[in-house]
Amino acid sequence: MYTYNEFDHAFVRDRTEEFRDQVARRIAGELTEDEFKPLRLMNGLYLQLHAYMLRVAIPYGTLSAVQMRQLGYIARRWDRNWGHFTTRQNIQYNWTKLDDVPDILDALADVEMHAIQTSGNCIRNVTADQFAGVAADEIEDSRVWAEIMRQWSTLHPEFTFLPRKFKIAITGSENDRAAVKLHDIGLRMRRNDAGEVGFEVIVGGGQGRTPIVGETIREFLPKQHLLSYLEAILRTYNLLGRRDNLYKARIKILVAAVGIEKFAEMVEEEWLDIKDSALTLDAAKISEIERHFAPPTYEDIAEPVAPYDAARFTDPAFATWTRTNLFPHKQPGYTIVTVSLKPAGGVPGDATAEQMEALADLVEKYSLGELRIAHEQNVVLPYVRKQDLHKLWQALGEHGLADANIGLITDIISCPGLDYCNLANARAIPIAQRLSRHFADPALQSEIGPITLNISGCINACGHHHVGNIGILGVDKKGVEHYQITIGGIADENAAIGKILGPSFPAEGVVDAIDTLIGTFRKIRAEGETFIDTVSRVGINPFKETLYANH
Repeated sequence: MYTYNEFDHAFVRDRTEEFRDQVARRIAGELTEDEFKPLRLMNGLYLQLHAYMLRVAIPYGTLSAVQMRQLGYIARRWDRNWGHFTTRQNIQYNWTKLDDVPDILDALADVEMHAIQTSGNCIRNVTADQFAGVAADEIEDSRVWAEIMRQWSTLHPEFTFLPRKFKIAITGSENDRAAVKLHDIGLRMRRNDAGEVGFEVIVGGGQGRTPIVGETIREFLPKQHLLSYLEAILRTYNLLGRRDNLYKARIKILVAAVGIEKFAEMVEEEWLDIKDSALTLDAAKISEIERHFAPPTYEDIAEPVAPYDAARFTDPAFATWTRTNLFPHKQPGYTIVTVSLKPAGGVPGDATAEQMEALADLVEKYSLGELRIAHEQNVVLPYVRKQDLHKLWQALGEHGLADANIGLITDIISCPGLDYCNLANARAIPIAQRLSRHFADPALQSEIGPITLNISGCINACGHHHVGNIGILGVDKKGVEHYQITIGGIADENAAIGKILGPSFPAEGVVDAIDTLIGTFRKIRAEGETFIDTVSRVGINPFKETLYANH
């Protein structure tokens, strides 16, 4: 993984000292909140309902064991003993005190981390496939390109004050695990007819109050032109994006207004002027970054791995976990493990300080000291030998981290909602907790099969409700929290926006409503169909009819 050089260390330390001075001036009353707000937002610090919230960047979701251990230390010393992993592969601390923040940033700098550009109208943390570098279906490691974009976009002088926040995601596989079509710019690595690797460029995707699936403006972009092409897109948006209306300022609104063909034409015209400029990536620069992500030295392990197969045969609970929480690795004898942060009755994406420290210890022992954060709010161990899986699973169980529910109905994505966020209309966490308890039976989850269930506390859609197979949106109805339900959303390469079923439900009716939808699915599904297969085949009406006939 990428390690800081001398410049990086000095830059982050200088930035921390600068913010320490700004915090001191705010506490002394020398800066008003209006004067301080843009300064704190540039350092990832929000003022929420109850306290300051610090959002820390985890570039493309990759962490070392040392970094994860430090995140646990910060949670214990300066927060309330936990952190919340987000759908943007960041971590949020929801109970920070203002005068502690400079010390927290110092602690982050100690392990090559920071909170810069995790808020504000700039290019945010670039997100990537959590299985990058190890997935069996991968074309190339997308982290290399995410790191190149991170370096390019950090404090980019032209793009520090964009019309609105700007999000980029990249996947290195034809199978999209980074939701690239739901980002301002989505990049999908692919091969052209000559076998060369480059990028499909997608723009104008996004969720929020105007959900739109992004469209392709370039089928194939050679690698060396990545930065100049991104610069052309950002320049076009920066020039023409609306600044008079917060809700019309995202690039998706601009693309929708001018049309995808016209927008592509404007980008290509802008690109012609800078295509062969200093932004062109030479082979030496690319190789320099690639060296940070060189594959580890794997052991030669023959398949099948007898101890692994024996444990699956003798331990049914372990066998169940292996069916849901493992993903194929490109190296024989190894596997990718996804650790669920979604226990029954738990808060999706939350981890205690003890759990973060335990994960740090376990990845040092079993995963070459590295882990990832998935946008689904889980933790990934990318380098696990199959022969170690049973011991790893037992150790995870000692820390409440062995739930076998990845991709099932209790693997719920949820934003913090009204429990913390001052933008939210309704609480999301209690709804997620009730649903995960209601569907906790492993046999029931297995029988329902693959499904995504996403919850947002407001239309900003931080819980990605638009693209959940089942989406739940918190709304305010005459001062009372209600929940609108959608079905049919998809976040992968077949991205789709879910459709609203009808009038919203009060909080006490949500579990029954979702139970009715699941019951309908179980009655009408064809053999082998998943929930989204059935919705695609029959449409929303059968679900709508049973839902409102019973409520």
